[in-house]
Amino acid sequence: MAPAPLEDLQCAANGNGPAPPRKPPPAPAGGDGELRWLRRCVEAAGKGFAIGAGLKGGLALFSVLVRIRSRRSPRSRKAGAMSNEEAVVLALKETLRYGLFLGTFAGSYVSVDEYIAAVWGRKRTARWRSLLAGLIAGPSMLLTGPGTQHTSLAIYILMRAAVLASRCGIKSKRFGKICKPLTWSNGDIFLMCLASAQILSAYILNQDSLPSSYKSFLNKHGGKDLTILQGVKDIVNHTALNNLAGIEKYYKSVGVDIKLDPNMKVPCPIVHGNQSCTGHVFSFLLQAYGRAVPVYVPVYLVPALVVHRQHLMKRPYTILGKSLLGIARSSMFLSVYCASAWAWTCLLFRTFQSANTPLVILGTFPTGLALFIEKKSRRIEISLYCLARAIESFFTCMTDAGLCPPILQIKRADVVVFSIATSIIMHCYAQEREVFRSKYLNVLDWVFGVPPPLDNEGKSGYLPDDEAKTCQ
Repeated sequence: MAPAPLEDLQCAANGNGPAPPRKPPPAPAGGDGELRWLRRCVEAAGKGFAIGAGLKGGLALFSVLVRIRSRRSPRSRKAGAMSNEEAVVLALKETLRYGLFLGTFAGSYVSVDEYIAAVWGRKRTARWRSLLAGLIAGPSMLLTGPGTQHTSLAIYILMRAAVLASRCGIKSKRFGKICKPLTWSNGDIFLMCLASAQILSAYILNQDSLPSSYKSFLNKHGGKDLTILQGVKDIVNHTALNNLAGIEKYYKSVGVDIKLDPNMKVPCPIVHGNQSCTGHVFSFLLQAYGRAVPVYVPVYLVPALVVHRQHLMKRPYTILGKSLLGIARSSMFLSVYCASAWAWTCLLFRTFQSANTPLVILGTFPTGLALFIEKKSRRIEISLYCLARAIESFFTCMTDAGLCPPILQIKRADVVVFSIATSIIMHCYAQEREVFRSKYLNVLDWVFGVPPPLDNEGKSGYLPDDEAKTCQ
């Protein structure tokens, strides 16, 4: 039940893919070369900060506006809830933290890369320099907050690194046959189904295994009150139904008068009250679509207004039209995904006249098929995004059950995983550029500069912006 991370980012340097960079002029001797390195580091840090603060700030601004609008009514205010002013301050802090995080990552990567190239030679260190620079830059994640865990983000970046590594393996003579299954056209759908089985099962049976922000997201788009989820959980775990009065009270508050049977074995009456299973799917779908649209407005409009601003001035109707179509399509995916989760579980409960954990897992597996609604280029992004959270939830469940090895219980495992992942990604960026999609490659080139040919021993850094744009 998760939207994809922002996929449509594109740098100010336009073009579908980078052309082979032209040979840069020799670096000025002495202090001018050092100043050029310093300028590169400062520019990379500034651009990294702009991307981090821009993306996080745009999403934070939209969430604050939605919060302000939803809290105009006194009824919507809960005791102890965060005020609008506090929400704005928190959004500003988060924006600054993420800006510093990406800015420091970009600046430190360039600094280490340039230092190693200057001391030991660019050509001599080409095979391992970016690998080490990416590893050293990884701990910059700590700038988002020393007590803030980013396990889901780290695992997602690791999944992205695995995709790049697998692409390198596919074109490799040594590992090509081993990586052949990774070329399956619908492998992303299968990953989404696997992720859905874990995420949605945890949503119903063990929400504590999910990150708090993601748990809130699921509770909103799952469309069910917590008392309903607890009732379903009690039936699945075959425990006593102690809160039927609370469930009946909730339904009465929304205009549904229902009397629940304490001896029920199928939780369908708890899930959708007096509605039939089929009628509930269609009514839930309409409601879910209304909840999904606000999620994808910033996902599509922020890149259109910030990243594609040059194209927006020239072709406003085309850019905005594609953005609106993307919002409608992705909102349909999310709403169908949520509705089908309840549809499949109800179908299995009714078919077997029983409810248990295996049926919940089996019923939530095919919800991943809703990903077919999204366009092909976005499917792998969404499936990896959800898979990262599914892996985190799975290992949390394993740890709670005492089945997780101690080696996997590192205090800041997210920083370790993130550093390893960025090491792989930056190595692929420097050595295997063809495994990147052009839109991602353009963003990286805009931040770090186009890598020079390996035969430019002793030359200074990557190509600067003006030369990079000329090459593209």
